[in-house]
Amino acid sequence: MKNSKKMFILAEALLAFMVIAVAIIMVQEKNGKEQDRISVIIQGSEDNQWAAFQYGLKMAAQDLGIRMFVVSTGGALTVEEEKSLIEREIDNGAAAVIVQPVPGSEEMLRKMANRIPVLLTEHTGAEGGGGERLPVVGPNHYAMEAALAEELLKDYSGNLSGKTLGIFSGTGDSQASLERRRGFMETVGKTQAGISWSVSAPFSEEGKVLLKAQPAVDFVIALDDNSFTMAGEYAAANNLHGALVYGIGNSTEAVYYLDTGIAGCLVAPDEFNVGYQSLAEAAGSLTRFFHKMQDRTVSYTVLRRDTLFSKENQEIIFTMSQ
Repeated sequence: MKNSKKMFILAEALLAFMVIAVAIIMVQEKNGKEQDRISVIIQGSEDNQWAAFQYGLKMAAQDLGIRMFVVSTGGALTVEEEKSLIEREIDNGAAAVIVQPVPGSEEMLRKMANRIPVLLTEHTGAEGGGGERLPVVGPNHYAMEAALAEELLKDYSGNLSGKTLGIFSGTGDSQASLERRRGFMETVGKTQAGISWSVSAPFSEEGKVLLKAQPAVDFVIALDDNSFTMAGEYAAANNLHGALVYGIGNSTEAVYYLDTGIAGCLVAPDEFNVGYQSLAEAAGSLTRFFHKMQDRTVSYTVLRRDTLFSKENQEIIFTMSQ
């Protein structure tokens, strides 16, 4: 009886040793060969709004010795198009993907995560639904827009009575856009400001037509970089009836409209760190055997015209111009 128990313990110990040995060999092999490629899929990859994000990706790739590839995309994607791109990248040797999720892609992305590590640049909005929520690197969208609303309230001593607002978004049905809208509305909800209209348009020409059709307001609240720059361009041409633009942006064009006084306030997410930390997390899942990718929340900066050229703000603007 004692011998049987001793043999059982020895067998268990041998099995544990073999498992550890195999894990060590796998890690050594992974470290000894050329790093697998990490592919990045974002919508409208050539847009200036992605400059800081892609700069962060490149710096992380250099620092970590990672092969990184940004997939060329022309504009908004459907779920099927995004799925096709991920599958193509897997076929081309991608070992992990960083993805900007399109609305309705939750189930598809979870299925893809069973084949390859998937990291998101923003939340899909799905909780549970038969699968574990995928890791996300990005800013706190609610907090950013709440901060923007606070800046607007400061400019008018907390009194927006009689003021009218229009809310403009390039991606009205994305989770990021919904969270930003909620952050703004809940912050100004107790004031007397009137929301005259709320519209969204993913494409420039469609957006201009929509803006032109809206009644005059005192402020246009832009929920993303595309809508901010579109509203700024329209205001510069005197087509916003004197409305002042407040919003979220992360491009040099957005900074230009703030610097020229067309915009009253710009809140800029740290897209450089979104790119850098995304690649670092994805790389960790490939180079460290037991690594599990984690959510990362990056900061944002409130930019005002009078402090635009401070040292801290110049560093942020520099990443946008790379």
